[in-house]
Order: sequence, then C-alpha cells, then structure tokens
Amino acid sequence: MQDQSAEARKAFGIRLRDLRRDAGLNGKKLADLTGMHPTKVSRIEHARQNPSEQDIRDWCTACGVEGLVPELIAVHRDVRRMWQEYRTTFRTHSQQAVQARGTPLYERTKLLRVYEAIVVPGILQTVGYSRGIQTISAMLHDLPMEGVEGAVQARLGKQRFLTGGMAHMYSFVIEAAVLTYAYGDMDAMNEQFDFLSRVTRLPNVAFGIIPPGFRKIWGGECFYMFDSGLVRSEMWSGRFQTTRAEDLAYFMKVFTLLQGQAVYGDEARALIEQARDFLQSHEIS
Repeated sequence: MQDQSAEARKAFGIRLRDLRRDAGLNGKKLADLTGMHPTKVSRIEHARQNPSEQDIRDWCTACGVEGLVPELIAVHRDVRRMWQEYRTTFRTHSQQAVQARGTPLYERTKLLRVYEAIVVPGILQTVGYSRGIQTISAMLHDLPMEGVEGAVQARLGKQRFLTGGMAHMYSFVIEAAVLTYAYGDMDAMNEQFDFLSRVTRLPNVAFGIIPPGFRKIWGGECFYMFDSGLVRSEMWSGRFQTTRAEDLAYFMKVFTLLQGQAVYGDEARALIEQARDFLQSHEIS
C-alpha cells in the first residue's frame, strides 16, 4: 500500500514532466516562467518533492494548459491523502480525537462494506473488546494510557448509525479466525459475541463469516469501503486510502469474491458460538 502511494506520486510527477515536454520547454525554461528553482522542477518531476497547489497552477500556465488546473489539483490532493503515517497523526491528535474525527464520514455513508481478518470491525466492537484494542494501540504508538477510555467512547459513538434503523446499510465479511483472537478477558469476549449475534439479525446488516477450509481467494489486507467513493486500509504504521476509480473497482471485485465465500444467518451464529466455546476451553484462570 505504501508502495502504491509512492507509485501514484511518481505518476503525478511524470504527468507534469510530460506537460512540460509537450509544451516544448526544458526544465530551465519552465523554472524561468514559474519562478521556481530548476532543482525544484527536477525534484517535483521525480517525485522527490510535493508541489504546492500554486506550483501546479503556475506549471499549467507556463505550459499553456490552464484548463487542466482543477483536475490536476484534485488528483494531487488524492495522491497526498493516500498514505497517512500514524506517528505523524498522533503528534497533533489524541487517541480520542483520532477516533472521533471519523464520525462524520460514518454518518454520511449510506453503505459501508468491510473486510476484516485481524479484529472485529471497529463499529461492531463492544466496550471491553475496544478497550483491549485501544490499549494495544496506545502501547504501540507510545500514547498516554489515560487516553484509552476516551478513545473507546469515541469509537462506540459510531455504533448509533448501525443500530439506528435503515438509514445506514452495512455489509461485513470477516475471517472466522478473527473470533478466536481475544482482547480483554472472557467477560469482554462474551459481551462481544453476544453483540455480534444480535448484529446478524439486524435488517440493515449483512454479517458474513468465512469459515475455515478450502479457499477460492486468499485473505489479504483488511479494508473499509465507504459507499463507492472511498477505500481505507489500516496497517501497522499507517493508513492507505484512495478515491481513484480504478482502485475502487478493484476493491469492489475483491470484496465480492470474499463475500461469496462467507456464510450468514444461522451458519454465522454457529461459528460465533464455536469461537466462544474455543476461548472458554482455552481460558487462563
């Protein structure tokens, strides 16, 4: 994912370089027309420096393609958003703030599609389970532990969109192994299992579990698709996101294939109970 972000930056630099060449300009001439240093022109074209939006406007004006300014600025904004490092995010935002700032996106999303292979999707997490996840996050990113409870409450605040009726629709696909990864004690996991069982009966939710066994497609990185306009994928050190049409189409294809391997309803609830029995039999006293 980080490589994909880097490739997008390279592609943007190449596009600016091609505009310069199509206009019959060398790097020095473009620099003279825009007021940039020639070294900056080279660094932008080789994706070693991000251009400002004013740089893009000046570049297009120098190349005689002012009509491309809105498109190129929109593409550039998307490229810059593709990769967000957690260490950068947490320099200026608390755990609670990071959780809370996603609420407007969840509120305006009419259909959320989620594939998870590691943890229960955030909007489905109950208090004890979420506390376990947020505690690990605080430890990994050297955050103060007193911020955990606020982060838990901010995450749970999104759950009202799930349980509030038919205004928001959800399609979840998780790997069965997710249910066997315990965060918190057995009381926390029982609370989580009970909630997941209730979720499988909500009219606005499709909750699928991919059982163990033969596969038609391998599991991959987890991702969230907000309507048909944004995909996010979380990793250890940061988050990838994209609004590019070709990326959205690819993730939609992957999600459909994964969805086709999942079981729903009674079969899903049976897998939840199997996981509960498994954890109870392995509980450490």
